[in-house]
Amino acid sequence: MERVTIDIVSDVVCPWCYLGKARLELAIAEVQDEIGVDINWRPYRLNPDHPPEGVDHQSDLARKLGGEDAVDRAHAMLQKLGEDVGIRYNFEAIKIGPNTLDAHRLLHWAMTEGREAQDKVATALFRANFEEGLNVGDPKVLADIAEQSGLDRKVIENLLATDADKDTVLSEIDSAQKMGVTGVPFFIIDGQYAVSGAQTPDVFVNALREIAKLKAEARKGMI
Repeated sequence: MERVTIDIVSDVVCPWCYLGKARLELAIAEVQDEIGVDINWRPYRLNPDHPPEGVDHQSDLARKLGGEDAVDRAHAMLQKLGEDVGIRYNFEAIKIGPNTLDAHRLLHWAMTEGREAQDKVATALFRANFEEGLNVGDPKVLADIAEQSGLDRKVIENLLATDADKDTVLSEIDSAQKMGVTGVPFFIIDGQYAVSGAQTPDVFVNALREIAKLKAEARKGMI
């Protein structure tokens, strides 16, 4: 069985990232008997200028999208797409548009426990923001998510109270932008193939099979 690694560049307040995650998981389930997939979550910030306490999400979104009607249309489309993959977007519940730097620090620390732990935290962050309307910039919310995901709550609380790994996260975001990532989600497969946007599961399935095939052929050529 071939193994591929996917680096997912995303932000936890990006609805298309949550959708892309769910669609990728459907694709992985389809090819699980033929291809092994390892996932790494990489940081990106859609709103780097948001203050630590966040902003009024609804008014900020209306300003960005050009009014409440535009927001309603975008949300209606995303809710329909979400329903198809088991996501229950609850956009009305989102009151705070957070600064997500600390959420990305939490994902960074979760990776020290392994990919499974990091993926649990990523799932919990998306769900907290989009389905429960929680402020994922709030240290208490982040500590709750850490604990629920199997991390040591006290350790995470202590780390959040410091500037630990802020530079590391910001450097990763800078690296992604220098690579040409201007929007998320952005999927980097085996460090050399890119899939941009929340593609449908069949697109991911085809990409995974094609890349696995190329890897198998390359290995045969080395024998």
